[in-house]
Amino acid sequence: MKIAVAGASGRAGSEITKELSRRGHAVTAIARNPEKIAALPNVTPTKGDVLDQAGLAKLWAGHDVAVSSVHFLASDAQKLIGAAKDAKVGRYLVVGGAGSLEVAPGVKLVTTPNFPAQYKAEAEAGSAFLDLLRQEKELNWAFISPSALFVEGDRTGKFRLGTDQLLADASGKSWITFADYAIALADEIERPAHQRQRFTVGY
Repeated sequence: MKIAVAGASGRAGSEITKELSRRGHAVTAIARNPEKIAALPNVTPTKGDVLDQAGLAKLWAGHDVAVSSVHFLASDAQKLIGAAKDAKVGRYLVVGGAGSLEVAPGVKLVTTPNFPAQYKAEAEAGSAFLDLLRQEKELNWAFISPSALFVEGDRTGKFRLGTDQLLADASGKSWITFADYAIALADEIERPAHQRQRFTVGY
């Protein structure tokens, strides 16, 4: 498939790009500084700005799938959604956040007392992005929330998927590596199971 990844030089974006390359997809890897994108088979580093809706739509046009892996506070949800629609991509996948996941019925993680203050604005922006997508009638989207701790680590291929509830392992730790998250996202591209839905991945 032809897949465009915005934010391809970031920690999640670079792992997603690597995973898609490993699977033989043709990847347009978009970043403000494309020289930071690793040289990989089937990957074309491309300069782009996620705040330029028209420019991004041009870069995404002709792709089967567009992925955005960018910080919510460093982008504009309406422009990203608009670019995906203008480009007429088959699917639009968003690297989401954990803050909008529920820790109890109707209780989002971001609203809990121990949620780190320095991540609150980013988490709230991610939650607003998800709300916008849920109102979207035209776009075929998926919003993929990592677990609470999104970290460097091994590619194990062993993880669980959930829907709107925060996942935690047997010890109560909620986490996922960028590499395993990338597997879950690539699986969703190849075998769509969450059309116009949010889902989460964790151990």
